[in-house]
Amino acid sequence: MRKQYHFRPSPNGFHAWDVHRLIRLSAGFEARETPLEAIRELDEDYWFAGSAVSPTCRRIVEHVRLMEDADLRYPVILCAEGRLMDGMHRAAKALLENRSTILSVRFEQTPAPDYTDVTPDALSY
Repeated sequence: MRKQYHFRPSPNGFHAWDVHRLIRLSAGFEARETPLEAIRELDEDYWFAGSAVSPTCRRIVEHVRLMEDADLRYPVILCAEGRLMDGMHRAAKALLENRSTILSVRFEQTPAPDYTDVTPDALSY
């Protein structure tokens, strides 16, 4: 799996979670079916918000390719508040396939971010 991070706004940039660490931390959690309607990020500017990158057709196609390769056997990861931390390509694929649910795991307590007040381009990929 490619190196990736989950970002949320912070006072001076973003909080960032290493997705590989989130996967390790949630490895023993019980996976459950979650309604796609509960994945609020499906109705938000998820991939391009706060980015200097524009959602060009080419960049959207890059995400479509990642959706095509996404394996729905792996659960998406939700924070304690039910917000998506990993798995948007899987969630989008499930939506595209007209599924009503997706496998998910959920933290009881959201882990602390790995980085605070960073910009995405400041991290190593």
